[in-house]
Amino acid sequence: MTNPQDFQISPSSWNRFEECPRKYWLSRQGLPRKAGMAASLGTAIHNAVEDLCNLDISDKDESEVGWLHSTALEVLERNWNAERKEFMDTPRHPRWKSESFSKAHEGLVGALGFLFEKAGFQKRDLSEVSTQVWRQVQDIVLQTEATLESDCGRLMGRLDLLILDPEREDESGWIVADLKTGRPPRSGLDEKVRRQLLFYRDIMKQKSPEQKSIVAEGWYSSNETIYVADGPSILEEAFEAWESMKVTEYPFQATPGESACSFCDWKAWCPDWWVSREEGLLGGGGTFRDEVTKLVRLDPDSGAALFERTTPTDDEGALAGSDHRFGAILKGRALEQIKRFDQDEWQGHLFLGSVRVDGKIVHLGDWSEVLPWTPLLKSTSD
Repeated sequence: MTNPQDFQISPSSWNRFEECPRKYWLSRQGLPRKAGMAASLGTAIHNAVEDLCNLDISDKDESEVGWLHSTALEVLERNWNAERKEFMDTPRHPRWKSESFSKAHEGLVGALGFLFEKAGFQKRDLSEVSTQVWRQVQDIVLQTEATLESDCGRLMGRLDLLILDPEREDESGWIVADLKTGRPPRSGLDEKVRRQLLFYRDIMKQKSPEQKSIVAEGWYSSNETIYVADGPSILEEAFEAWESMKVTEYPFQATPGESACSFCDWKAWCPDWWVSREEGLLGGGGTFRDEVTKLVRLDPDSGAALFERTTPTDDEGALAGSDHRFGAILKGRALEQIKRFDQDEWQGHLFLGSVRVDGKIVHLGDWSEVLPWTPLLKSTSD
């Protein structure tokens, strides 16, 4: 078992615990990680911003222009390729969307636009930025992609940017900025995002008590809007959460629901999700759905398969067969995965993730995944 003193919580793990304690518990069991395109795109942008903020431009003339546009593209391409390798090396991953590079470039340009604004410049085309202007932008950046830890080590987070606050002329103010490449809020900040920003702000305040002003902001590149997170310290609340999140030998209570289960990465190890589906507590309709099945037969050449849908017989993952059978057409990674199970003469049940329903036939492809159904009822952590 993990020593309860040897773990840290982050805003994301705190959110996961609140969504569903069992989801959090499963995420701490060393199960195969799943990569996501949105996260990889965001990481490539974040790393490109960091590289550009730390770029050595000492060999350039102060008035030189035209270099930042091409340099930013090169830096993004380098990080994009590194992220692609990380993505493909992750045990569970869908198709890498090379066509999303243009979206990443837009996100990078938007993120750099915030830095121009904070440095006191109008947003401009990167090809028009001089060395002198970019140097002044770099001058307001205090830290990039830094790890934050509370004094006791129980709380941790990843800081995107720490910059000088231009609103304070004495340079005594800091801004903790978090770059957001996803969908912006319709009105104010989502409560979980607000808490994340305050989490970073409060750890920074704890680490730098001499600072007169530290403000937390979310920078959304998609709508080029900055949102400020206000509120009292949340550190006491975070420490209380830490106490509740010590991983135990047996799973935490599951709280199945549409928001908790829809995009959960750990369904193949969670019997409560399948029981809730069977009992009608979770919707099973829609174009995309997940299933727990048994492979009846497979034509490896055409990708045609027949599956038998299962029904849960208890809350620990035991299954029974049913009369419900459905045909499927498999392509790409899903077909390769199911072939391996077929070749190994797998006799167990299978979790089918993101099955696309088209009438009486379902389709599985690069967007899907096939995993063994292996409910986890006891911790595997050392």
